Amino acid sequence: MRSRIQRLTLTDYRSYAEATLEAGGRSCFLYGPNGAGKTNLLEAISQFSPGRGLRGASAGDVGRKVSPDAEGLAWAVSAEIEAGDRTLRLGVGGEAAGGGRRLARIDGESVTVAAFGEHIRPLWLTPALDRLFSGSASERRRFLDRLVFSAEPAHATHVTLYERALRERLRLLAGGGADRAWLSALEGQAARAGAQAAIARARTVEALAVEIEARGDGPFPRAEVGLDGEWEALALSGIEAAEIEECLTQALGEGRARDAAAGRALRGPHRSDLRVRDHTSGRPAGDCSTGEQKALILNLILAQAGRLSRAIDAPNPILLLDEVAAHLDQVRRAALFDEIETLSLQAFLSGADAALFDALNGRALGVRVEAASLTDVG
Repeated sequence: MRSRIQRLTLTDYRSYAEATLEAGGRSCFLYGPNGAGKTNLLEAISQFSPGRGLRGASAGDVGRKVSPDAEGLAWAVSAEIEAGDRTLRLGVGGEAAGGGRRLARIDGESVTVAAFGEHIRPLWLTPALDRLFSGSASERRRFLDRLVFSAEPAHATHVTLYERALRERLRLLAGGGADRAWLSALEGQAARAGAQAAIARARTVEALAVEIEARGDGPFPRAEVGLDGEWEALALSGIEAAEIEECLTQALGEGRARDAAAGRALRGPHRSDLRVRDHTSGRPAGDCSTGEQKALILNLILAQAGRLSRAIDAPNPILLLDEVAAHLDQVRRAALFDEIETLSLQAFLSGADAALFDALNGRALGVRVEAASLTDVG
C-alpha cells in the first residue's frame, strides 16, 4: 500500500520552534552545516514508530529548550500522509513540558503509538549503527526488532509486555519472599508475549534470508542473516507458539533463585542475538570494515523495504537515512538512490554537502537546513 508524507510540521521540537516541510509525497534530501537540525527532522518522523525514535530519546527529552537549564517545552509533530486512497493527519507529542509520555492522534482521535503502524512505518539508518556489529547483543536485537515492527506492528506490543513482566518479576525476586502465585502469573505473561516476539523475529529473519537470496549480488554486499537464541530456534524448527510458551514458562519458574542472585533473567528472548556474515568473504560482519558493515546494514534494510513494498495490505516503509551518503562511494551512492526509486519508496536523507545528492537532482526534493530553518531548493 502506497504511504507517503505530504506535509510535516514540527512545533517546539528540539531546535525547531516551528517548521513545515512540504514534501508532497516526494523523497527529500536535507543538507546544511552540522548542528543545523537535519537529524532532528528525521528523528521527528521516527516518533511515529514504537519505541524511542532514532536517537533513543524519551518523550521528555525532545521538547525545545528556551535556555540550557530549562525543561523542554511541550512539543508536537504532525504529518499529513497519503495512505492508499486516503489522506490522514497523524499527530504525536509530549503531554506536558518535560513530560515522559507520548500522545498520539489520527484525524484528531486519540490512539496508541502502535496504531500509527497501520499507516506509516519508518525504517532508519544512523551513524550510531556504525557500531552495530561490534556493540552489544541488545543493540542488534533492537535493530532487528525495528525491522520486525515494520512488518508486524503488534511485535512492539509483545516486546513491551514481555519486558514489563520481566522487570516486575525481578523486582519481586529482589524483595525476597514474593508471592509465588503472583510470580507465576508474571512468568505466564512474560512467556506468552516472549513466545510471540521470538516467533515474529524468526519469521522476519527467514523472510529476509529469502529476499536477500532473491536479490542476488549487487553494489551492496550480500548479508547472510541468522539468529542466536534458543526460543527463536524453537520457532524456526516449527514448534507451535503454545509449546514455546510452555517451555519459557517452565524455564522462568525453574530459574527464580538463579535470576534473583544474578539480578537479571538469564534465559529468555531478551538474550537473543542477530547474526550477520558477508556472503562473499564468509567473515562475520564484526570483522568487516566500517564501510562494509554500513553496506551490509543497508542490504538488510533494503531487503526488508523491498519485501514490504510488495505487500498489498501494509504501508510502504519510509526510509530515514542520516549521514549515510557520505559513507558510501559514488557507485554505491547511485545504487542506493536507484533502489529507492525502483522500490517506489519515500526516503528522507541527510548530509552536510549538497554535492552528495547530485544524482538525486530532479528525482527528489532538495531542502537546505540552516539554524533550524528549512529552504526548499527544488
